[in-house]
Amino acid sequence: MPKRNYTTLPADYTVCLHADCPMAATCLHQTAFSALQESEACLNLINPKNCTKGSDCKFYRDSKPVRYAYGFTGFQKKMFPEQYRTFMTLLIREFGRNEYFARRRGELSLSPKEQETVISALREAGIAEPLPFDRYEEQINYCD
Repeated sequence: MPKRNYTTLPADYTVCLHADCPMAATCLHQTAFSALQESEACLNLINPKNCTKGSDCKFYRDSKPVRYAYGFTGFQKKMFPEQYRTFMTLLIREFGRNEYFARRRGELSLSPKEQETVISALREAGIAEPLPFDRYEEQINYCD
């Protein structure tokens, strides 16, 4: 099953109770707790005994938005046919055929990690200069 990138806070997002943690103001698990306790009857909770209050907490997730990319339909115009075949094959192997084409058309967002996968495939296909994606959006990263 493909991973879904959420643009809004999922109702089943895992939350943290430690409002007294020094990282609470910027931790997505803590900020999500406030929002979800108002709207949801049941919450997914990180075991409070497993959290370390501070920057070394393994559950810490930065709440700052990151840059997601959508679509790379213009890439093919910048490549030779053999380069494009190599590029496409690498990404179909990574994402699957339907998922590749959905990402290419911009129907699915590309997380920063997935953008790096696409850029790596470009390099393997022999494209040295960076190519821009079709569009970009700032979103909170709930998934990666």
